[in-house]
Formats: sequence, C-alpha cells, structure tokens
Amino acid sequence: MTERGIPRKTEGGCELEPGDTVWSSVVARIRVELVLSSFLMLFTELVLIRWAGAYVVYLSYFANFILLGSFLGIGIGFLRAHKEPDLFSLAPVVLALFLGLVIVFPVTIDRTGGDLVYFGVQTHGLPVWLMLPFVFVATALTMTTVAHGVATRFAWLPALEAYRLDIIGSIAGIVTFSALALAGLGPIAWGVVIAILFIVLFGRPTMLQWIAVGAVAVVLTIGVLPSGTIWSPYYRLHVGHTGDTTLIDANGVPHQTAIPVGSDTDYQLIYQRLPKPPARVLVIGAGNGNDVATALANGARSVDAVEIDPELMAIGAQFHPNHPYQDPRVHRIIDDGRAFLERTDNTYDLIIFALPDSLTLLAGQSALRLESYLFTEQAFEAARDHLAPGGAFAMYNFYREQWLADRLAGTLTDVFGNRPCFELGQKAGPTVGQFSIFVDGSDPSSLRCSTVWDPDGRQIVPPAVDDRPFLYLRGRTIPGKYLATLFLVLLASLVGVWTAGGAFRPMARYVDLFFMGAAFLLLETKAVVQFALLFGTTWFVNALVFAGVLLIVLLAIEVERRVHIGRPLLLFGLLFLGLGVAWLIPTDALLGFSVVPRFFLAITLAFFPIFVANLIFAERFRDTADPTAAFGANLLGAMVGGTLEYLSLLVGFRSLLFVVAALYAVAYLARPRLGQPEGVGLASPASGTAAEAITGAG
Repeated sequence: MTERGIPRKTEGGCELEPGDTVWSSVVARIRVELVLSSFLMLFTELVLIRWAGAYVVYLSYFANFILLGSFLGIGIGFLRAHKEPDLFSLAPVVLALFLGLVIVFPVTIDRTGGDLVYFGVQTHGLPVWLMLPFVFVATALTMTTVAHGVATRFAWLPALEAYRLDIIGSIAGIVTFSALALAGLGPIAWGVVIAILFIVLFGRPTMLQWIAVGAVAVVLTIGVLPSGTIWSPYYRLHVGHTGDTTLIDANGVPHQTAIPVGSDTDYQLIYQRLPKPPARVLVIGAGNGNDVATALANGARSVDAVEIDPELMAIGAQFHPNHPYQDPRVHRIIDDGRAFLERTDNTYDLIIFALPDSLTLLAGQSALRLESYLFTEQAFEAARDHLAPGGAFAMYNFYREQWLADRLAGTLTDVFGNRPCFELGQKAGPTVGQFSIFVDGSDPSSLRCSTVWDPDGRQIVPPAVDDRPFLYLRGRTIPGKYLATLFLVLLASLVGVWTAGGAFRPMARYVDLFFMGAAFLLLETKAVVQFALLFGTTWFVNALVFAGVLLIVLLAIEVERRVHIGRPLLLFGLLFLGLGVAWLIPTDALLGFSVVPRFFLAITLAFFPIFVANLIFAERFRDTADPTAAFGANLLGAMVGGTLEYLSLLVGFRSLLFVVAALYAVAYLARPRLGQPEGVGLASPASGTAAEAITGAG
C-alpha cells in the first residue's frame, strides 16, 4: 500500500505514483467510473427484479430470491477484485442471455392450497424446481460480472472514499429507475440506460461487447412488443378483447375481466343483502371498473374508486363498456387501500374490498404482498370506523381453501360483533374454488342475510395482524418449501464463494462486517414494512424508503469523513438504544397521528438506528487493509440476513429487532480491539451495500 492507502497501479504499462500528473488524471477518471459502475450495478439489479418477476410468477412467493442472488453475485465480484480475468467485459453477454432465457422459459405457478395458498396457474415453461435454481444462479452470475467492474475501480481508492462514491452511484441508480417509473417508461428505457452506461464504461467496446449491449436493449424491447402489452409499476399487463369484454392478464396469469353491467349476476349479490341502495360507496381494488359500474347501476350518488395500479385503472377508463370512470359521480384515487382508509375522514354506506389479491410482493424484499395490510384485524377495524350508521362492509374472492375463508369470516365476526352474511356465487372452477362473498356490519338489522356464515365446529385460524400480515399462511411456521429453498440457496452460496471467490480466508478478518451485513439487511427490511403500513405499499413509497436509506448511509459517511468519532462503544450503545425505542413503540401506534407528524416520527424511529449503524460501519471500514474483501464479507452477510428475514413468518416483523440486536452484539464482540490486527476476534459494520440491493421501485 502507498500513501493514503492507495495501491500501486499501472497505466499503459508504466507504474504510477501518487502525486504524478498522470496518476491524478487516472484517479479522477476512476472516481467517475466508480460512480457510473455503481449506478449500473444497482440499476441492473432493479431491472432483474422487475423482469424476472414479470415472467416467473413463482418469484412472487419467494420475496427476496433475486435479492439473495444479487448479494451473492456482488459479494463474489468484490472478492475477485484483484483477480483475473476481467469479468466485467462479459457482463452484457451474461445479462442478455439471462434476460432472453427468462422470456423463452416463462413460468407461472400452480393454484395449490394447503397451509400456504398460492395464486396462478401452471401453463408452460420449465418446472418450478428447475426454474428457481436457474434464476438464483443466473442472477448471481450476472451480478458477479457487473460487480467485478465496480470492485476493480473500488480497489484504486481509499476505502471510505470508494464507499462514498459507491453510495452516490447507487442513489443515482434508484433515482433514475424511479423517475422512469414515474414517467411511465419501462423496458425500452431500461435498455437505453443500461446500454449507455456499458458503452461509457467500456470506453472502446469490442465487437462482441457492441453486439451484447445491443442484445440487452433488443431483449428488453421484446418485452413490450406483443400487441396490448403494458408495463405498470407492478405487473407486465396484457390486454385482449372479445366482443365488449376486455381480458387483462398480469405477469402471464388471468387477472381481471371488464364486462358490461348485468352480464354477471354475482356482482349484484352484495346489493341484495342491503335494505336500501347505498348512496356513498368506497371500492378498494377498483381495477378495471366492474364494481364501480355496478355501484352506479344500483343508485350510488358518490363512488370513491381506489386502485393501487394506475395502468389497471387506465385500462378500465379506456375499455370498460359502461365507462364508469367517466361518470362525474366517480372519484378516481391511485393509492394503497389501507393507506387511504387511514388518511380519509369520509364515511360510507358501503365499503367493498373488490378482489384485491395481487400477484406480486413488495419490492422483492420482505414477505409483504401489495394487499397484506388490507386483510389484518386492524384493517377491518379501520373499515368499520369509516362506515356511516347502518353501513355495510363487503368482500369477495375465490378463497380456494376453507380455512382461509373461515379465517376472514372469523376476523369479521371479531371486528363487527356478529357473523357475516355468506353467499356462494355462480362462478367456480376445479382449481380456483367457489366465488364467495361476505357482507357484515355493526348493526345486523341493517342486513338482509339469506345465509349466515357457520363455522360448523371447524377450528378457526386466528386473524392476521399488522405485525404478522401473512393472510395466506395458515400457522406460525416457515413452510417446508421455503426452508428447502433457503437451504439450497445457502449451500449454493458456499459453493459459489469457494469456487468463484477463491477462498474464505480473505473474509476471516472481517467477520464483524459479515454479521453487521446480516443485521443491516433486517434493519432495512423493518424500515420497508414500517413505511408500507404507515404510508402504503405503493412502489413510490418503497422507492422513497430505499432512497432515504441510501441518503442516511451517505450522511453517515460524510460525518465520519469530517469528524471521525472513533468511539465504537458509545456508538453501539446509541444503536441498541435506538433499537430498544423502535421495539417499544409498535408501528401501528403511529397510525393515530396525522400524516405530517406520523412521517417525522416514522423517519426518526426507522432511520436513527440505520444512521448510527452506518457510523459504526464507516468508522470500521475506513482503515480496513483490504476494502474489497471487507465489502464482500459484508454483502455475503447481508445475503444471510435475507434468509433470516423469513423468521418474520414465525415471530412477526417487530420481533426481528431482537435478531438485529443479537447480530450487532456478535459483531461488537467480533470487532478487532485497539492495537489488535484484523481477523483476531470477529468483526462489525452496517452494510451500506446491503442498502444497495434495493428492490421494486417501479
């Protein structure tokens, strides 16, 4: 190592020395390239999450599968920072192959039941047991090649400076991806951004690289070529028409059908249970507009139509045969249903949860689905509190499993104090179950039930709650499919690190960084789910959270660069204090505040521990002997944290803070003491790069 911790390098066959004019120009170029390559790395990861999730629907039920593969790949890329060959030169080739193969072998999933309910239909493509390992390995391989380009530039600079530039590039990546989503731009725009970054970073691309970069852009363009294909912030939608009926597929699965009012009598069943037509109606999950049109046909004078996906509502506005969204009585609202309930002061004669089951999870991180917070006990209470005197609440779906229908009916009974009306519709199928409708209200005399739900001695699964909003999971367990998959992921990771990374020895000095990477991933997950409950499970809220995490990481780096606190015991004490306060104040306790104070309280509770954790990381990382190995260890720890995230299925999200505290405690004990060489003991930081592997902005 030379002065300032910068290794000796050569340029054009000549050894460079710090202070030389050539050295200064080379380092200036490296700084710019590190920002751009970090931008490319995060942007590519976000593209993989959206792209693979749109074609392999099974990924919707393994929330962070792409995330885990990305951590593994980035970690291996950093461990190979000082090794040949240059993997980055192959990155566009590998990326184009991955994107193309996902199109060639798309997979949707079986509609199965049991203790964990899945949605979708197996139609074509490779079997799940083969496709999931392929996606994981392909993601890891792709991100290894991209990350190697980041790591080789990272190694030129002092650790803290390189870390800072890496975070700046990551912020640029998520802001750009989010801006494209906000503008309604999808795969073609992604391909243009990726192609430009590759060309700039290659400088003088070879013919193979030109072809590969072009192939990436072409494959992404293919994703929008089929007529009627629309990329929303959540789905790859396909729109088809049969007469006056519009068919909408989401990620290759039949999702919604826009039909004329009166052509399906099941939509009338709710109104037959009411003593008089409702004047004010709230439809959550308004989608293409069927429920809105039915409410208008039944005399509603005002309809608030809430839909999380703007493209689904736009399709309904354009193609629904009754044009309900053009009616002046209808108020179109793009928002998360639970967030709207928590924010509005309106009351309604009828609130309908209109088939709001999604085919996607939030951001590729955490086990949250878009509708998770709609079906908790607290959500039903929020709906009850927005009913006018004599008002009614209704919900319907193909529940597939008796225990699932009973669970929801039991929750309604607990919330409203009486059993709901229960109707079986005409629509049914061998794999989707019977179309079931529940209608309830606080005043039973305001309903005209023909049949009341009867548990008939069946054991009722307790309600889902905000801390464990896993409606489709029957008990406090981690399903066997998850356990088997996570075991294979960890095994493949060990093999991958050993064969591609070279050995575990370089990471032995940074065991503390490994544990802090795992802890930080869980801390980040807690922030994601906390803001999802408080402000909605929309892609925009999710993007803001991840951008906020990266900004907090950058702030911690800047503080350490200027102050150099150097008191780890004090910082760890502040971290544990922040974790304790976050545990003492449950997230749903903040729902009672108005939006502005809720926002500032949420930021304080979520971001204070993240800030302190990154102060610890920056203080430890700035003087590491091998920054790329330290970064690799930290990222691989984050991957392990991604597997520990599934503990939330057992204990809930709030109790993950105990796991976070335990991991940070181990990291503190493993930390090299003053005057002790790296590697004696364990080791410590809060992964800024864990924050890089962000998912699902748009």
